[in-house]
Amino acid sequence: MNDLEAFINYLELEKHYSVHTVKAYKKDLESFKIFITEDTFNRPDTIIYGDIRSWIIDMVNSGISNRSINRKVSSLNSYFKFLIKIERCKVNPLKKHKALKVEKTVQIPFSKSEMIQVLDALSKEYDFVSIRDKAIVELFYSTGIRRIELVDLKLKDINWSNSTIKVLGKRNKERIIPLIPSVSGTLKSYIDLRAGVELADSEALFITEKGAKIYEMLVYRIINKYFSRASSKLKCSPHVLRHSFATHLLNEGADINSVKELLGHASLAATQVYTHNSIAELKKAYNRSHPRNQ
Repeated sequence: MNDLEAFINYLELEKHYSVHTVKAYKKDLESFKIFITEDTFNRPDTIIYGDIRSWIIDMVNSGISNRSINRKVSSLNSYFKFLIKIERCKVNPLKKHKALKVEKTVQIPFSKSEMIQVLDALSKEYDFVSIRDKAIVELFYSTGIRRIELVDLKLKDINWSNSTIKVLGKRNKERIIPLIPSVSGTLKSYIDLRAGVELADSEALFITEKGAKIYEMLVYRIINKYFSRASSKLKCSPHVLRHSFATHLLNEGADINSVKELLGHASLAATQVYTHNSIAELKKAYNRSHPRNQ
């Protein structure tokens, strides 16, 4: 077993990272291996910061975003820390590296009227694909789950008696999310129609028309298809739906710590990025209501 394979095993078996996360690490490291050559990659003690800096410059010149570059370098940093741990390397060449600056962008959520427009349109069709797509949209908007989390949902993850769904998040951390009655109703309608599809995957909650487990790009296309008709936003993705879930909850007065738990964030700082629009709403309410502003 070579060093990269050992590292991948370490992420899977000891760190318990999700399949999606492990794939991302492996892809990042393989891109560095291609740049630096396999022979040099297999001799980690010979790699110096100048080699990595050349890789970073090459990625910048290729038009890769600073955010993506930082993620790739972070993967490489984790790899070197692992090599030091198993005594395959003495020095981490990234020890003093500083991440590239990334501009903070404010993600604009879908409005309530856009959500209503999409759900109304989906409520007019009763075939398998339409009901499935409606269930996907409603589940995203009512739970705030990530795209990969939705893809990996299984039938057994729904607890009908408690009206909850079990979600496997990052680092294989489970969380239980309540289901509102309307979403439970749509899911039951979908599962009734699902029973009439010849199954290639009997455990997956969401499947294609051919019975196979749904996949990430299809989920993206589903969300983009319906929301690009209702919204003028340049980006109509599952992540914008997750953002809409968090923002709308906070706008209605939900406790930020509760939203943090529902989203599966490890820290409150990750949840605070969703408060921008909530603060805007708060300012409006303040200006309407404060006596000194009348």
